[in-house]
Amino acid sequence: MEALIRAALIRSRATLTLFTFLLIGGFAAYQVIPKEANPDVVIPMMYVSMSLEGISPEDGERLLVRPMEQELRSLEGVKKMTSTSSEGHASVMLEFDAGFDPQSALQNVREKVDTARSKLPAEADEPRVHEINVALFPVLSVALSGPVSEAELVYLARRLKEVIEGIPEVLEVDIGGDREDLLEIIVDPQVLDSYQIDYAQLFNLVSSNNRLVAAGSLDTGAGRMPMKVPGVIETLDDVLGMPVKVEGDTVITFADIAILQRSFKDPAGFARINGHPGIVLEISKRAGANIIDTNTQVRALVEQARSQMPDSIQVNYIMDQSDEVRMMLDELLNNVLTAVVLVLILIIATMGLKSAVMVGLTIPGAFLTGILMVWAVGYTLNIIVLFSLILVAGMLVDGAIVVSELADRHLREGQSPREAWIQAASRMSWPIIASTATTLSVFIPLLFWPGVVGEFMKYLPATVILCLLASLAMALVFLPTMGGVLSSKSVREEAQPGAFTQLYRALLAKLLQAPWLTLLGMLVLILLIYTAYGRFNHGVEFFPDVEPETLQLQVRARGDLSVYEKDQLLQRIEARLNHYPEVESLYARSFAMPSMQMGTDVIGILQFRLVDWHQRRHSEAIIQSMRELTEDIHGIELEFRKQDMGPGQGKPVELLISSDDPDLSEQAVELIREQMLTLGGFQDIEDDRTLPGIEWRLQVDREAAARLGADVMSVGNAVQLVTQGLLLATYRPEDATDEVDIRVRLPQDWRSVDQLNRLTLHTSRGQVPLSHFVSLQPAPRVGNLHRVDGVRTLTLQADIAEGYRLDERLSALSGFFDQLPEGVRVRTGGEDADQREAAQFLSTAFVVAIFLMLLILLVQFNSFYQTALVLSAVVFSTAGVLLGLLINGQSFGIVMVGMGIIALAGIVVNNNIILIDTYNLMRQEGMAPYEAALETGVLRLRPVLLTAITTILGLMPMVLGVNVNLLEPSLGLGAPSTQWWTQLSSAIAGGLAFATLLTLLLTPCMLLLGARVLKR
Repeated sequence: MEALIRAALIRSRATLTLFTFLLIGGFAAYQVIPKEANPDVVIPMMYVSMSLEGISPEDGERLLVRPMEQELRSLEGVKKMTSTSSEGHASVMLEFDAGFDPQSALQNVREKVDTARSKLPAEADEPRVHEINVALFPVLSVALSGPVSEAELVYLARRLKEVIEGIPEVLEVDIGGDREDLLEIIVDPQVLDSYQIDYAQLFNLVSSNNRLVAAGSLDTGAGRMPMKVPGVIETLDDVLGMPVKVEGDTVITFADIAILQRSFKDPAGFARINGHPGIVLEISKRAGANIIDTNTQVRALVEQARSQMPDSIQVNYIMDQSDEVRMMLDELLNNVLTAVVLVLILIIATMGLKSAVMVGLTIPGAFLTGILMVWAVGYTLNIIVLFSLILVAGMLVDGAIVVSELADRHLREGQSPREAWIQAASRMSWPIIASTATTLSVFIPLLFWPGVVGEFMKYLPATVILCLLASLAMALVFLPTMGGVLSSKSVREEAQPGAFTQLYRALLAKLLQAPWLTLLGMLVLILLIYTAYGRFNHGVEFFPDVEPETLQLQVRARGDLSVYEKDQLLQRIEARLNHYPEVESLYARSFAMPSMQMGTDVIGILQFRLVDWHQRRHSEAIIQSMRELTEDIHGIELEFRKQDMGPGQGKPVELLISSDDPDLSEQAVELIREQMLTLGGFQDIEDDRTLPGIEWRLQVDREAAARLGADVMSVGNAVQLVTQGLLLATYRPEDATDEVDIRVRLPQDWRSVDQLNRLTLHTSRGQVPLSHFVSLQPAPRVGNLHRVDGVRTLTLQADIAEGYRLDERLSALSGFFDQLPEGVRVRTGGEDADQREAAQFLSTAFVVAIFLMLLILLVQFNSFYQTALVLSAVVFSTAGVLLGLLINGQSFGIVMVGMGIIALAGIVVNNNIILIDTYNLMRQEGMAPYEAALETGVLRLRPVLLTAITTILGLMPMVLGVNVNLLEPSLGLGAPSTQWWTQLSSAIAGGLAFATLLTLLLTPCMLLLGARVLKR
C-alpha cells in the first residue's frame, strides 16, 4: 500500500488533476442524473382484467374468473393469486416470488391468457394483462374546474392531454373523471310497438349497412380506377338514414322514429375541485426522465394553454412529486454543507486551518465521486439514493480524520510534509481498509433484500458502498497527496496534553487497575438501559409516521343508493369542509361503484391538499376539527386517512378468512369483529362482505316463451332498452379518440322497474307483452366476490388506535381464532406480514454481516479474542441505540432502526480496529500490557472523539428535526422531511455516543484482561 501512496505523492500533479476531474465529473453527473421520486421498481405483481358489460358478480366468477384461474394456476413462481368479480368486471391478480424475471413472467402470463380466452364468453372484451411499475405512477395531477358544462370540461381536458403527451419525457396522461362518448337513439316504446320492430332484425340491418367494403380497383386497359363503396357510419346523417324496418316498398329509417343525440354513457361518479365540477389529468413520466424538468415543462405548457381557456376555468395542481424531490435535494445539500462546516470548525480547533480545508475537501470529493459512480451504474437520483447520501454523510470523513491526525502528529515531531503524510497514510492504510471492509460487509447482505421493500431499499446499500469506496480513495490517495503538497514543515515541538486529555488519562489509569470491575459496571449499565427501554419504550412500527401533505376522507353509506343520491350525501360533507383555512385544495369524488382497493360501502372520497406544514397545526388536530364539524350528519360513517409513506400501503391489520362454506366465513367475520370491539385498540374496522341490498331478477318461463316465439336473448335485448341501451354498432367520429357506441334507448321518463312489466316483444305471434312469460322477482343482492388462491375469501381490515401496538393487539386477537366454527381458516396479511418478513431478513442480514466482519477482523488481528472484543462492541452499542430512541421519544421502526443498527455496526468497529491495531504495535515494540493499554487510549483519544463527534454532529439536525439552510440562512423546526430520518439518526447517534464511551473506557480494560488471561 505504501508504494501506491508514495507513487501518488511523487506524481502529485497527475493525482490532483484526477481529483479535480472527479470533482468536475461528479458535479456534471449531479446536473444530468435523472431526478425522480420513486425508484424504477418493478413490483412482482401482474393482473389480468376482464370485462363483460352487465354481467353479475356470480356469473363473472363462474364464467370469467374460474376459467382464467384454471390456466394461470400452472404458472411457475406464483406466490399468491387473488381474484375479484364485480358487476361487469373481473380481475385476477398474480403476486410472484421475489427475484422474478418480469419479461419472462409477462410472456408466460400472456400465453396462458391467450389459451384461456377460448373458454370465456364470446361477448366478453379481450382480456388484458397489466404490469405494475412504480415508475409509471402519476408524478403530477392537474385539476381543471369551474362553473361550465361537463362536455366543455371533458373537451378541454382531452385537448390538453394531446398537447401534454407531445412532451418527450411524458409517458401518458390519464384523465380522471373522463366520460365515455355515446350516440343515443331515443325511441318511444309506443313507436316501437306500432312499427312492430324486431330487435334481432334491427341489429342485422344496421350491421349489414355499417361495413367497410374493400371493392378493389378496375383496370380497363386505358387506365386504372380504384373502386370504393362508402359503407361505414361517419356522421349523424349516416345514422339517421339507416333503415330499421322494411315492409314491401316502404322503408322506415331512424329519422322517422327516433331522436339522435351525442352524449356520454351513464355517470359512474362525479368529481369536483373546491366545490366546482372538475376533471383531473394524471401525468406519468417515462422511466429515467428527470421529474423536476418534466413537471416544469408540463406546468409551463398548462400556463400557456390557460390563455385559450374560458376565464371561469380554474387550474389546480393537487399533487406534484417534484416538490418532494426538490426539497430532498435541498436537504441533502444542506446536510452536506452542515457536515463540511462542522468538520472544518472541529479540525480548525484541533489541527489548524490547512488540515481542516484538506479534510473538508474530501467530503464533497467523496460525495461527488459517489454520485458520478451512481450515475455510471445507471441509477437515478431518487428518494432512496438521496436518503443514502444523507445517511453516509457522517461516515465519509472517518478515514480522512484518522490519517490527518497522525500526519499532524508526525509534522509536529519534525518530519518533512511528504514523509509525514506518506508515513501516516501507510501506517493507517490497513486499519482503514479493514474498517471500511467491515462497514461494507454490513451493507453487502442488504443488496439481497427480497420482496417489494427490498426492491426499494437495494438502492441504499449500493449507494453507501459506492460512496465508502470513494471515501477510501480520498483518505489514502488524494488527502495524503494534497497534504504533501500543501503542508509546510512544522517546528519540532512537544505537544502539551490538554486538561481533558489529562483527566481522561487519570480516569483510564484507575479503570485499568480494576478491569473486571469496569466490565461488570458496563454490563450493569447496559442491563439497566435494556430494562428501562422494556419499561418505557414507545412501541414498534414498520415505517416512520411522517406528517402528511395530504389527507383523505372516505365516506361510507349503506343502501341501494343511486349515484346521484351518493353525490348529494358527499356534497353535504363537502359544503361543511370546503374553504377550510388549512386546506389548499379539496378534490371530491363520488362513485357508483368504489374501486377494489376501497371498502364496498365507500360512496365517495374527499382529498385535502394541506397548506405548508409551518402554516398549519398537526394533522391529528386538523382531523379532529373536521370530525367535530361533520359529527351531526347522520346515516354515514367517516374515515379519515393520512397519506401513506414508504412501501407499506393500506391498513396495518389484515385478516384473510376462508372456508369451504361461504356462510361459515361470514359468521367468522362477524365473530372476529365483535372480539375486536371487545378487546379494544382496533378502529376503522371494515370487511368486504356483500352489503345488504336488493337486485331484480327476470325469471323467464322458457316453455311459455318458446310457445309465443320468444327466447332469453330477445328478453335481454328488450331489458337493455330500459337499462344502458341496446348496442347496434360503433363508429369513430373525427373528434373522438376511441370508437363510440351507437345504442337504442327509451326516453329518460320510461327507464324504471315498472316499465319492464309494460314492455312488449315482436315475435312470430305478433306483439307479445313480456309479462306473459317473464316474472320480476326481488332477490338479495350479491356484491363483489373475492378469491385467494382459488378459494372464496373474506378480508377484514382495521387500523390500530392511538396508544396501542400492532404486534401486541394481533397477539391478543389470535388467541380467539381457535374458538371460530370448525373449518374456518384465518391468515394474517398486510403490514404484519411485511413486518415479519422485513424483521426476519434484517436479522439474517445482521448475522451474515457479523460473520463477514469476523473473517475480516481475523485476517487483520489473527486473534479470536481481539475479534470477539470488536464484535462485542457492536452488540453492546445496541444499548445506546435504545437509549437514543428513549431520549428522543421515538418508537422502534422495523425498517429505519433495523437499518440504523446495521449501519452502526459498520461505524462502531472502525475506532475499535484502529485502537486495537495501535495497542498491538506498542506491544510489539516491547511495552507492558498495562502501559500499552493506557498509552493507546491516550494516543487514540483525539481521533476517536473527532470521528465520533463529526458523525454525531452531522446527524444532530435530523435527530432534533431541524433543517439548517446555510445558503439562505434559515432554520426549520419539525419539517415533515426530517421526520423520515429521526428514528434512524437517533439510533445511530445514540449507539455511536455509547460505543465511543465503550471504545475509550472498556476496550483498553478488555485488552489488558485479554493479555492477563491469555498469558495464563
